[in-house]
Amino acid sequence: MEIIEKAPAKINLSLDVLHKREDGYHEMKMVMTSVDLADRIVLKTIEGNRIVIHSTNGFLPLDQRNHAYKAAKLLKDTYHIEKGVDITIEKNIPIAAGLAGGSSDAAATLRGLNRLWDLKLTKDELATLGEKIGSDVPYCIYGGTAYATGRGEKIQQIQDIPQCWVVLVKPKKGISTWTVFENLSFDQLIHPEIPQMLTAIQDNDYSQMVDSTGNALETVSAVKQPDIKRIKKKMIEFGADAALMSGSGPTIYALCKKYSKAQRVYNGLKGFCNEVYLVRTLK
Repeated sequence: MEIIEKAPAKINLSLDVLHKREDGYHEMKMVMTSVDLADRIVLKTIEGNRIVIHSTNGFLPLDQRNHAYKAAKLLKDTYHIEKGVDITIEKNIPIAAGLAGGSSDAAATLRGLNRLWDLKLTKDELATLGEKIGSDVPYCIYGGTAYATGRGEKIQQIQDIPQCWVVLVKPKKGISTWTVFENLSFDQLIHPEIPQMLTAIQDNDYSQMVDSTGNALETVSAVKQPDIKRIKKKMIEFGADAALMSGSGPTIYALCKKYSKAQRVYNGLKGFCNEVYLVRTLK
């Protein structure tokens, strides 16, 4: 038997960091939405009680460091599953990019194995399990547009954003998430207006939505990766309605209501960046 699951990337429309918690994590508020750039996860039953990972990307670890592997092992351990599974990850989302690629792979693996092994778990139960793998995994279980709090694991699904085009650009030099968070100076962060973003989405108001985008981590990451500022500036020059870093970076995205504008931004950036994608938001 073979199960195929789509693992879409996410972007942060708003991201705020409130304070460091006693458990070492940071208290966050985020508004996220899924975009039509996705990995494809193929799950097959194999002989023996083992987990085998394949990937089309040579930079992805294929052992217990892999998020899909962690998801399979977690289900096997929790529900005492003594079956073998072969997981192929057709990788389209850039790695370490702030787009939740690894988390989405884990979520797709949990959803797929729930079907393959007929576990009959609800999305809420899968999201609770996913929390043990990473903070973005619960959101990726649900997908769509959501308001996330806590360290990102408390998910409130909200209505879809007005559909638009998204140009994603991943600079060559990556950023390690923990280096962004390790010495955050909270009084120097620029905090986005998240209530304004939630109202814009509720009112289906595209103009207010683009005006409300903001990422408290952007100024911190931009110090480590100067291309963030340069690419954002180019996006606006080429006509983007909004430009923002996703997650802790380094990927920057542009929002465009019109396809012609998105095409202009895409073509303009394709000239000096290798990893440029033109996609739509998912409904």
